[in-house]
Amino acid sequence: MTANDIRVVLADDERMVRTALRAILSAEAGIEVVGEAATGAEAVSVVRDLKPDVVLMDVRMPEVDGIRATEQILRTMARPPRVVVVTTFENDAYVYEALRAGAAGFLLKRADADELVQAVRLVARSDSLLFPAAVRALAAEYGRAEPAPPAWVARLTGRESEVLRLMAAGLTNAEIAGRMGVGAATVKTHVASVLAKTGARDRTQAVIAAYEAGFMKTG
Repeated sequence: MTANDIRVVLADDERMVRTALRAILSAEAGIEVVGEAATGAEAVSVVRDLKPDVVLMDVRMPEVDGIRATEQILRTMARPPRVVVVTTFENDAYVYEALRAGAAGFLLKRADADELVQAVRLVARSDSLLFPAAVRALAAEYGRAEPAPPAWVARLTGRESEVLRLMAAGLTNAEIAGRMGVGAATVKTHVASVLAKTGARDRTQAVIAAYEAGFMKTG
């Protein structure tokens, strides 16, 4: 293990699932599985102790489910990890609630090894949206549309509005820079401003806020 490795905690009440995830991730250079948990409550404790970079969190677990565990981790840690909820069903209200609670993305349990590894690396890098089309579909199905646009919508500049739309499409900072014809540092500044104005922790929450505000259209 090196200082630059992505440190991962696995939280799932099925031992076989944890074993399979550990086997896949441990075979990858630059990724280290540092801990496991079998319940949501245990996940919160393990994550606080080990301070990983990424948590793969089963959305349904005994004692405390993945949604509540995610909320507790993000609320109580000064530098919380990126949480990816793991689920059997893609079009699931629980998954959307987990994203609203602060999860950075979600992964299907039937995902293949390459998708799993890519998801971990992507959320650890934190400059793109994981499975943007699936997030849009969830917003269309379960999004809670606000009766009137919140104040932050009017505060976005034209550039920031464009950046938010490209973030929702799943583009990385480098891809946004190329699309807009500006430097990567400029995009990074715009992204930071969008997060601040929407009150979002990361890109996923900013995009969900955009859909629920009516800034982005579902469907």
